[in-house]
Amino acid sequence: MTEVLDAFGVTGKIEPIGSGHIHKTFKISGQQNFVLQRVNKNVFTKPEIIATNNRVASLYLRNHHPEYLFPQTLLDKNGNDLYYDSEGFPWRLFSLIENSFTIDEVHSEEDAFAAAQGFGLLTKNLNGIDVSLFNESLERFHDLSWRYEQFENALSHAQPEVIQKAKGEIEAAHSFKHLVDEYQQLIASGQLILRITHNDTKVNNILFDSLTRKVICAIDLDTLMPGYFIYDLGDMVRTFVSPVNEEEKDVSKIQFRKNIYDALLKGYLAPMESILTSDEKKSIPFAGQMMTYIMALRMLADFLRGNTYYHITYPEQNLVRARNQFHLLELICKNCA
Repeated sequence: MTEVLDAFGVTGKIEPIGSGHIHKTFKISGQQNFVLQRVNKNVFTKPEIIATNNRVASLYLRNHHPEYLFPQTLLDKNGNDLYYDSEGFPWRLFSLIENSFTIDEVHSEEDAFAAAQGFGLLTKNLNGIDVSLFNESLERFHDLSWRYEQFENALSHAQPEVIQKAKGEIEAAHSFKHLVDEYQQLIASGQLILRITHNDTKVNNILFDSLTRKVICAIDLDTLMPGYFIYDLGDMVRTFVSPVNEEEKDVSKIQFRKNIYDALLKGYLAPMESILTSDEKKSIPFAGQMMTYIMALRMLADFLRGNTYYHITYPEQNLVRARNQFHLLELICKNCA
């Protein structure tokens, strides 16, 4: 750690912060406070793409929306966005945004509206940027067709006893296959405009002001890259509308809170409605369906493969997650037709 601090020319007390599972994040407290983060090179195999995407976005926003706060990395002593330590891990440094906090769950319409508005404003402010300047930091991240192929591939190689355990979830996966067809038709039609989207719109990726509870900015910009608005809106629907998350084993606790859905949709459209086309708006109900299905497929596929991607604390955790998400998907389909 001393090597990394020296590379950025900072000193101070070091303590771990955050609830994320991908990177290791630390607060550096001293004369000036910083956030230091070690990027998970096993997930993001080309971290320089993240740095380039963020740099391009930051420059555009500085020129076109100078009032908008966009967290940008500080450079090391050699002028680089990333510092690679002796083990090959990339590190990055941010100024700490004081008097701020994040939340892990949506409990009110006000928070749903504010968070959704925050994510929408990011995409709205980047409207007009040259999308070709960006690359995918995670290839085909929200490509439903590809995720379905991965599920089928995992199923074809799974052990018989594993398939038996997941019989109900496999049947659910096949029963929603029509969503893949709908996704393919939607992309092929050209009705959706490729934009720069956040692509990981969980509520804890919004920074709130400690005094006013207003949104300061969107954070965790690793997946800021080309995408469709249904990715951002859909992941908000998936993670906001139920009072319990994907770890909940008791599916009876999973609910579709219409008041939260209405609030998040209103919040997202506050900045986005003026730039979404009429064709795009027609796909709003599909957004939550496809993003919930994609996560159910990914979790189920990981269980069938032997739990090689998502961190687990017990053997059937990915199966529980998939079951949870398929139940939520049923509720979303009923309420977002």
